[in-house]
This record gives sequence, C-alpha cells and structure tokens, in this order.
Amino acid sequence: MRYAIQAEGLVKRYGETHALDGVDLAVPQGRLLGVLGPNGAGKTTAVRILATLLRPDEGTASVGGFDVTGQAHQVRSLIGLTGQYAGVDEMLTGVENLVMIGRLLGLPRAEARARAAELLERFALSDAGGRAAKTYSGGMRRRLDLAASLVGRPQVLFLDEPTTGLDPRSRTELWGVVRGLMADGVTVLLTTQYLEEADQLADDIVVFDHGRVIASGTSDELKATTGAQVLEVRPLQADHLDLVARVVTDITGETPDLTGGKAVASVHDPAVVAAVVRRLDDLGVVATELALRKSSLDEVFLAITGHRAEDESTAEKEEAFA
Repeated sequence: MRYAIQAEGLVKRYGETHALDGVDLAVPQGRLLGVLGPNGAGKTTAVRILATLLRPDEGTASVGGFDVTGQAHQVRSLIGLTGQYAGVDEMLTGVENLVMIGRLLGLPRAEARARAAELLERFALSDAGGRAAKTYSGGMRRRLDLAASLVGRPQVLFLDEPTTGLDPRSRTELWGVVRGLMADGVTVLLTTQYLEEADQLADDIVVFDHGRVIASGTSDELKATTGAQVLEVRPLQADHLDLVARVVTDITGETPDLTGGKAVASVHDPAVVAAVVRRLDDLGVVATELALRKSSLDEVFLAITGHRAEDESTAEKEEAFA
C-alpha cells in the first residue's frame, strides 16, 4: 500500500515536556485521517512537523515519499495547510488574497486570477470576492482560508482544527467542502476536538493523549472497543428520573449518568432493554425516549483516556509549545 503520509517514532521535546513521545502515523493515499485529542495532546505539533514547520528531535516522517527534514522543499510543493485561525490578509479582498498566493507560488498573473476565480466559485464566495476579507463572516473567512491552501493544487492537505469557533451551520458547510476534496483524491489529515467531525469525515482515526497515539482504527472499530452499547431512557415526568436511574442500575448493574433529563448507561446484553421496559411499565413510568445505540466517539475517548476530549484540566495548551 502506498502511503501519502508516514511517521515513525516522532519525538518533540520542549524542556522537560514531551509534546510528542514516539508517534507513528500512516495515511494511505486519498484517505482522510482524523486525529483526535484534547489541547496539549500533541496534534498541532505533529502537523507542524509533517508540514516542515518544526523539526522532530527523534524519529522520521515523509509526505508523498519525501523526507520532511531532508527534502522539505519537495514536501512543501505537495501540501496545503489550514491552521486553527484564518491566515488571510483582512485588508485585501478575497480575489487579492488568492491572487497574491498564486503569484507567490510562481503562477503567471493571468493563471493566478483564473485560479482565484475558480476557487471562489467552488467555495461559494464569488459574490464576496471583491470585498475586503475583514467584512467576511467567520465561516466565510474559514472557507477563504481553505481556498488559499488549495491554490497550488496540493496532493496532501493538513487541516488543523479548521472548524474551531464556527457555528453549526458554517461547520456543516465546511464539512461539505472537505468531502469534495476527498472525492477529488486529496489526502487529508484533520485534527479536531469535535468527535462528531471525525465520525462524519474520517476514513480512519487515531487518538492522541499526552503526546502518544493511544488508539487507532475506523470509527466503528473504535466504538467496538468499549464492548458495550448505550441505553438512554428519558421519562415523561422529570421527577421520575431518579426512579428510572434505580431501575437501570438494578437491571444492568451500571449506575447511569443523569444528563439532559435522561439516564444513560452502558449495556453489555441488549436483552436488558425489554426488562427495563417491563419494570418501568409496572411502576407506571412513561418514557418519551428509550434507545439502544452504539457508543459515541466521545464515550470511547472517555473509556480509553479517563477524560473527555474537551477536558483541558490536566493538559497544557499546545500553543505554549510554539
């Protein structure tokens, strides 16, 4: 199998802190790898090394078959990078931003303008192309930033938390753009704290924590690692929630989480659902919601690491490593 991105034993230290502590990655050509983990887990450090912006202290990495340290120029000719914050010039128009990047990449002026027009249309920004980027909404700026990373027609694209700070509609729009790139055969490495984002987009997923890869696989493979499904029960009457919790505990042997007005518990035997229904019926408790589903990626992350993906209480901000 041909890999567009490969890394073995990547280590990056900042004093006594290991931002990366022996990371291995392999992304087949034309696939999207989702990299999950909280702030401080090492995601951005890995991207910076793969994009030739940092040198690893140990280990090797290649992109498109070129070594990221010894053949950095060749790597840069193959890649695009969109960081956590839009990197466009706010004083320039959308057209001017893209033409400038095209010229910096060595495109003739006419070709740079044609490429700018093509990308603005693709990202639904044609009507705003003549306006200064500072007048764009957050979602529009992110789309312009992503368009800028595609001016050079990269074979490999690094998206480092590209939907940070976006509202749900803008996030969904950007997901559509990423799916279009995947359809074009672009290899994508996407870092994110939004587990739904990885679930929606990624062919394969790796989970980072404290500078290491602690789990990998497809979304379904990772969900299967918990060995359980999830039972959710929401009573019609809110004051019946404690009673529902006692029933679920008695039957499943698991103390449920009480969040959002419902009881949520891991279930290893689907047959317990019928027993829960019968017990609630005997007690006269009406459930407006009763579902048995696969574990979510958030629940998988919690099971693997002991904390949720967004928990930053013990993680240093990765920006401090810059």
